[in-house]
Amino acid sequence: MATEAAPDDEADAADAPAAYDALLDRVRRWNTVGSAAGVLGWDQQVMMPEGGTPARSKQLSTLSSIRHDMVTDEETGELLDELDDADLTDERAAVVREVRREYERADAVPVELVEEISETGTEALQAWEEAKAEDDFETFAPHLEKHVELKREYAEHIDPDRDPYEVLFEEFEPCLSMERAEAILTELRETLVPMIDAIRESDADLAVDTFEGSFPEEEQEALARETLELVGYDFDRGRLDVSSHPFTAGNQFDCRVTTRFDESDPLGAIGSTIHEFGHAQYNLGLPQEHFGTPLGESRDLSVHESQSRLWENHVGRSRAFWELFLPTFQEHFPETDDATVEDAYQAFNQVHEDNLIRVEADELTYHLHIVVRFEIERDLVRGDLAVEDVPEVWNDKYEEYLGIRPDTDAEGCLQDIHWSHGNFGYFPTYSLGSVMAAQLFEAAESEIDDLDDKIAAGEFDDLREWLGENVHRHGSRYETNELVERATGEEFSADAFTDYVEEKYGELYGI
Repeated sequence: MATEAAPDDEADAADAPAAYDALLDRVRRWNTVGSAAGVLGWDQQVMMPEGGTPARSKQLSTLSSIRHDMVTDEETGELLDELDDADLTDERAAVVREVRREYERADAVPVELVEEISETGTEALQAWEEAKAEDDFETFAPHLEKHVELKREYAEHIDPDRDPYEVLFEEFEPCLSMERAEAILTELRETLVPMIDAIRESDADLAVDTFEGSFPEEEQEALARETLELVGYDFDRGRLDVSSHPFTAGNQFDCRVTTRFDESDPLGAIGSTIHEFGHAQYNLGLPQEHFGTPLGESRDLSVHESQSRLWENHVGRSRAFWELFLPTFQEHFPETDDATVEDAYQAFNQVHEDNLIRVEADELTYHLHIVVRFEIERDLVRGDLAVEDVPEVWNDKYEEYLGIRPDTDAEGCLQDIHWSHGNFGYFPTYSLGSVMAAQLFEAAESEIDDLDDKIAAGEFDDLREWLGENVHRHGSRYETNELVERATGEEFSADAFTDYVEEKYGELYGI
């Protein structure tokens, strides 16, 4: 059960200590620099001409070093020290906590390394795009090798006595321990592997061929726009574009989404579009008055993924949504006029036997895709795996965990964009977010009367408002577990997720 809204004790700033006001001014400035870099990063993946990489590399590395210098300036540390014993409201104390965490990590890392990591990421992105297009891992391998070396060095500067992968994981999920994350991933594997085996042995006859055929990209894009309008995306503060890997970028004033299209898989584009809407809705729901401060920033990537996975899976994959959406789909693709709501529901929720692509994976095998990536990047960073061996190890793990083996590196270890950015430690947050989504949606269902009926009627206001009230408006005020507990009345756990998938897929497949 959600708790009562906490009072906005940040509203009256008149009694804030002078050191706090000075710190907040600094934080707003460096986060604005970071926000500008984010727009350049979006442009690089969506609009920038191919020849722009050398200049963009320098632009982004310069902004990165400027922001780093601002964070680690001696005055930042002095202001934090001055606030150590200050009598602060809960919100101000949360701001200081978050700023101190960032300052201490950044202060440990030389600015030259920050610049090199940024520049490497810009160059690696172009190399990854070329390598994927040409199915040529060797083109990307030197960039991946450099990223691994730089990120090991980065982690060593922060804490030379700890597991470097754990240090990097904290960049994306600072509030949950690596031990807790691994325990949840283990619980998912132990729950899902036998369930998937039982599904594959099942003789259930799902309508898996409902949407087979060729679906033109232009029509899919028009449908994607209608989908965003249907769920309530604010196009006055956002836009939809196409990228090689779907992503969301922005803040509460300007948050943009991308998707991609496969003419043989219209459901994939719908899933990706709704997924990115969840990310955007979180950003757009952050308090505008706190832009540039921790109170106006998302909590972390586990929480962010909970929002995208909630909309993708608990809304987009539901029967109720397809009661609403199927007529719209059929208007764009009249060749599917014979499909029923149950056909669409089954097609969107089938458990694939041969899907190699994570972003196209079904709701269950998706997590085995995550486990593969998690284990490989962990071993890379720890020095237990050489970059040159990644394709073979990747393929072996896919065969072991998913029963399939990629024929090409483009559909294997080159399929994801994250390593081109040097984002080691990111992947576990996808599964953590899925688990969190189930817990949040269960709580929302208990508090919103007839939520399924509202979804089927296209009435999403109550769900958006519930998420806004219980998640979005808090920014980073609460750490992850406290945020979840305030929203749901329970500590963060995998219980709601395992109950959800066992009920849903037990009914679908008769297991």
